[in-house]
Amino acid sequence: MQVFTPALVFQRTPSGKGRDKFSIQCLECFGKNLYIGTKEGAVEYLTVNNPSSQQSLTVREVGKRQMGRSGAIIKLTAIPVLNHLLVLWDGSITVLNMFSLEALPALKKIPNVLLFAVSESGIQRDSAELIVASSRRKTVSVYKVHVDRWECVKQVVLPQEPVLLAALGTCLCVATCDRYFLHDHQSQNTTDLFLHNLGKQNIIANKCGKGEFVLNGPGCLGMFVMKNGTSQHPPVQLPDGVMDAAVHFPYVLALQNQSVHIYSILDQQLKQTVPVHNARSLVPTEESVFIVTDKEIQRLSPVPLEDQIHELVNRQRVEEALTLLERLQHLLPRDSYKDLHKNLICTSGMIKFYREAFVEAKELFIKGDLDPREIISLYPAMPVLSEDFTPQTTAVSNAKDLWTLSRNDWPTFQQYLSFLDDFLREVKPTAQGQTCLQDIDSALFKLYLEQGENEKLDQLVSTQNNCNLQMCVADLEQHKRFFTLGLLYQSQGQHFNAIQTWIKIVEDESEDPSNTSVFQHIVKTLSNLEHKQIIWKFVDWVLRRDQEAGILIFTKTNAGNHNTFVPEEVFTILNSYPVALTLYLEYLVNESHSKEEKHHTMLITSYVKRILRSLADDHNNESSTEEMRHKLQQLLWQSSFYNADQIYDQIASSSLHVEQAISLGKNGKHKKALQVLVNEEKDQQAAECYCWRTSAGRDKKFTQTIFLTLLQIYLESSHHVIAAVDLLNKNPESFDLSSVLMVLPESWSLKVVLRFLCESLRGTVHDKRMRGLEMSLAKVETLRHRHALMAATHEKIQVDRGCVCHSCQKRLTGAEFLRRPTGELTHITCHNDPLFFIRGRHNEPPTYPAYVLSSRCPSSCNPSLGNTGKHPHTLVCTHTLRTI
Repeated sequence: MQVFTPALVFQRTPSGKGRDKFSIQCLECFGKNLYIGTKEGAVEYLTVNNPSSQQSLTVREVGKRQMGRSGAIIKLTAIPVLNHLLVLWDGSITVLNMFSLEALPALKKIPNVLLFAVSESGIQRDSAELIVASSRRKTVSVYKVHVDRWECVKQVVLPQEPVLLAALGTCLCVATCDRYFLHDHQSQNTTDLFLHNLGKQNIIANKCGKGEFVLNGPGCLGMFVMKNGTSQHPPVQLPDGVMDAAVHFPYVLALQNQSVHIYSILDQQLKQTVPVHNARSLVPTEESVFIVTDKEIQRLSPVPLEDQIHELVNRQRVEEALTLLERLQHLLPRDSYKDLHKNLICTSGMIKFYREAFVEAKELFIKGDLDPREIISLYPAMPVLSEDFTPQTTAVSNAKDLWTLSRNDWPTFQQYLSFLDDFLREVKPTAQGQTCLQDIDSALFKLYLEQGENEKLDQLVSTQNNCNLQMCVADLEQHKRFFTLGLLYQSQGQHFNAIQTWIKIVEDESEDPSNTSVFQHIVKTLSNLEHKQIIWKFVDWVLRRDQEAGILIFTKTNAGNHNTFVPEEVFTILNSYPVALTLYLEYLVNESHSKEEKHHTMLITSYVKRILRSLADDHNNESSTEEMRHKLQQLLWQSSFYNADQIYDQIASSSLHVEQAISLGKNGKHKKALQVLVNEEKDQQAAECYCWRTSAGRDKKFTQTIFLTLLQIYLESSHHVIAAVDLLNKNPESFDLSSVLMVLPESWSLKVVLRFLCESLRGTVHDKRMRGLEMSLAKVETLRHRHALMAATHEKIQVDRGCVCHSCQKRLTGAEFLRRPTGELTHITCHNDPLFFIRGRHNEPPTYPAYVLSSRCPSSCNPSLGNTGKHPHTLVCTHTLRTI
């Protein structure tokens, strides 16, 4: 590819009068000014203009100076800040004016010069630094060049005689006949680089960029060396016989006699070859590179970066174009760089896309902020709904027609469809995806529907989406996907249409194989709705089909639903549905923990009606009835909020004797309840369980009373004598012995109640012994506390003239004082610390500890504590100075 454009700058036309001796030896360029040094010792001054309206260069000859009759001009160097042109001719340096080419007599020649270099970093406003290497010597002289004088400020001895010399600041890059090395003339440090076996004409040591040199190393390797001896770029393999090299980043140009080879520093590959004839040297500038030959001068101008990148893209070398752009981004405006960089990344993604490298393509598309509609528009039958959208992707040479591919190679096209799915779902949350949500969701809808991916389709339409409703409804009706159509209506907020669509499926007005639990979905949807009008519209239909499922509309609502139904509203519709009403009341009582009497009473009434209806039915399910009675009995026992009288009135004439007994017991009519269980239910076990359950949590006296009542009921009939004996023998601890002996018939023998008497007496003796043991333990605990009290209070407090108050640090001179529980003494008036103190007299032990609190004096006199002055051994609170 072409990275530089060659153009002829100067060419000497033969005069035709004999042999033409003109030959260009060297060149110096500054801006539009060109200085040519010839083999005949002449310096020619040219200006080059390249107006934007002209394709060819315009060269004008300004002046010429003949240095002497013979001898070639070896080197020309301009110092623009001083208007000096340094000329190396005849072994000496002469200074000319840059514009008039007149010699400056104030600056005498520097003789015996082999090489010289101007340090660019040493150029200042009024001076410049010149490095001069003397012929046949290892000495290098450092000159300070001014407008009208120069002076040698330093001489540096090198390890070997230089062949080539380049300078960057105080660092000299020196090439000798067999090696390269760096030498800092300020610090005198020398760094050996590497050896070489090149001929003198192939040795290269030139400046390139800031702080870097380009060298021709062993094996014709172009080496890049920094001032510190390191390299930031890998070497470039140059052609054999290279005579000169120059760098115009990111390219390095290698000059041979008949051609210029241009390599990329970034990937070390040859990019372009420019043919020349009898080439001598390369002269780089910031804008271009000049090629110097015997008879002409050519300029190599870099192709604009955008054109290079477009050329690389056309050749599908996008990675190379990206690398080039990233390394040269400083040459472009920020906005231009961003646009070009994104375009490159997306183009690279398109190439990967058509190569079926889908993972890499997806990453590149997202990284490059590619408009998702660009990809959607590539697929056949995929809608792009945005009217203002126009595809703008860069065409690539390996592009495929996906419509043709879908007809001729379906498996491959399936892979492209899978990529579209992955890409759209991943790009949707990004900033680029948020700009065209309707196109993305509609494309995914179309993709899932056509591919028969029911699960993905339902998930898409049941969540928040931006599908085009008009298009999607028509497609779903065409494919008979009515359940999905309802999900779409629901996600769009059209709940009425959604439920109505699902009802048609349930009633078999339309067939939809995609979902078999539509009815349950209707119930779930209604339970989560906050629109009461829609719920009232469809709740009758649901309850008519299934009361147990329909009640979930009212019991499985979301916790955050602020439009929940109050019970009174629900009762109005559930009165016609007894099963649903019972389930709703169970929800209120058991889950919502309602404490309203009405709810509990209604639930019990509902149980009673269902049980009585079931008992009246000859074909009733006994297990279901028993389960219902168990629930009723549990509720009667556990609830304390129902109207017991009302419930009893409902079941008084029925065969629900256990329930009657529980209702009577709630009103305290235990004897009547037990009579119902014994005489009507004829269930002695139920009567005994009633006693235990009723007395649970009550005192012993109540337990003995209720068991005695049951015993008396048994004794009223001769048929229950055995039951009475069993009751006594099984529950001796629940009876009071003396009360039982009073009610027992005189006709009973001792043998009948012997077991009861033994068990009862054993329990009585055990209780008496336990009470005695508890009393003894209490006495021991009291003695222990009294001992601790005595040990804590019987100690003396020694007070002498050296004792001071802990609070005010003054002496204790009075007869009364306070003592802290921790032992410190203080005045009675110093009571800022809210602690308890013991008050005592000098040389008297405190009688009572600080933790004894009483409203009466604990001494034997037992007076009131109101007068603290008369009772020195009292406990006081220093926070209020009142007697406790």
